[in-house]
Amino acid sequence: MRRICYAQISVSILFVIPLLAFDVATTRLEPQTTQAFEKYVKSREAEMQGRGRFLWCDGKQACHSTVKQSDVMVDSRNSKGVYEVPGGLIHDWQGATFVPGVTLDETLALLRNYDNHKQVYAPEVIDSKLVSRQGEHNKVYLRLRKKKIITVILNTEYDTVFERVDATHGRSRSLSTRITEVADADSKDEHELPPGEDHGFMWRLNSYWRFEERDGGVYIECEAISLSRGVPALLSSLMAPILRQLPRESLEKTLLSTRRALMGR
Repeated sequence: MRRICYAQISVSILFVIPLLAFDVATTRLEPQTTQAFEKYVKSREAEMQGRGRFLWCDGKQACHSTVKQSDVMVDSRNSKGVYEVPGGLIHDWQGATFVPGVTLDETLALLRNYDNHKQVYAPEVIDSKLVSRQGEHNKVYLRLRKKKIITVILNTEYDTVFERVDATHGRSRSLSTRITEVADADSKDEHELPPGEDHGFMWRLNSYWRFEERDGGVYIECEAISLSRGVPALLSSLMAPILRQLPRESLEKTLLSTRRALMGR
């Protein structure tokens, strides 16, 4: 019995010490990491523009079957879910859902109402507000909570634009312009860490949405491309799954929350 207890304690220490080390180990966003992300985004945006079909889900029977059964389909651009670049990881996930009984106008109205995102997308979105609007161009603020073993609070800002393609099609693009990690959140000592000098859970986030009204409802798709720190060798077995799962889980929750909010209108 004593040997078993010692073994359990040893295993616990092996897991806790690396997590504590990660919790205090900040890193820096280097220029080559930013450049690699911008190059990747430019390539992906060119592919999106040149894509023959409007929806990613079109032509994928499994995708259509899943979303028509009131579910969400989420998939990565490659088998690992990430692309390794110098000093960081690029996460590229795309997802789709179908909301019956709603219109394209109702869908766009929900997503444009940024002041209400803190209700629609809680608890991941803690606070939200529209900073400014000029036509279909918006500047938006979101305070985010990322939680998986440890909790990280982020203050984020975005430039977004909506486009009504025609009577049944629409799309939008959201590009992060500033992301800062909040230390000592919700306390008298709360403060922002310098941009790019933090734990590196999320340095960039671009979101690309597409909407099509048909089949008695609206198909909603989103592709989220984000940038995080690379994984230190010491912590790779523990932290790699966290860094790789967070973007997928976040996209899935976003689509489910959007669907739920539209169904409740």
